[in-house]
Amino acid sequence: MKKIQIIWQNDEILVINKECGVSVQGGSGIAHPLDEELSKQLGYKIYLVHRLDKETSGLMVAAKSAPAAKKWINLIAGKQVKKEYTALCFGKPFVSGKECTKGTLKDSVVKGGRELSAVTQFEVIKSKEIEIPERFSENNPQSPASEESQNTRRITISLLHLTLGTGRMHQIRIHLAKALCPIIEDDKHGNFKLNKAARPLKIKKLCLASTKLTLPLDGKQMVFETELPEHMKNAVQLLT
Repeated sequence: MKKIQIIWQNDEILVINKECGVSVQGGSGIAHPLDEELSKQLGYKIYLVHRLDKETSGLMVAAKSAPAAKKWINLIAGKQVKKEYTALCFGKPFVSGKECTKGTLKDSVVKGGRELSAVTQFEVIKSKEIEIPERFSENNPQSPASEESQNTRRITISLLHLTLGTGRMHQIRIHLAKALCPIIEDDKHGNFKLNKAARPLKIKKLCLASTKLTLPLDGKQMVFETELPEHMKNAVQLLT
């Protein structure tokens, strides 16, 4: 496994850049989780402060001690940490039945059988209608259509900037799916038909990344940013 990229650190925490496909925490059937691999890399135990989905890449915070972890978990719970994400989606979000380019998504998220309130702010940065070839014949979806009979379909793709008001599990993915703007290649909450239709675009990974963190450090707000992962950079080129 490649070394985990450390963006910044002090005596309490590390700001790291997690790759897509890396599980944050170990468990049954999970190989090379981030918490174990980073502890090995540094030579001491690290403590998770918050989590990212396995297929979500980008910035996250880890603590160097249990007391530091407790402190930063409380800071995040107290909304002292600002988390911002970038996503590439199908369509644009609908709020109260209207397509919007900026707004707030407020839908509960179910965890452990309980409904928890969740808030996500969004802004559409850019959007474009993409023409995609339909590679399968209408009568036999398993059989490639001939060039003569090959049709195309148009799908709108949007680049979104998102800010978390709460930090529930899969919050952004659930909110955008409910708003009819599913994240491309979300295989759990997304639109499976659109993911399949978009295969000619050669996007094979979840297009969601934690790209900006603002942390209260030394009496000021310190901002950390990272570039999009390569698979998202390539996908964004479709919008140019």
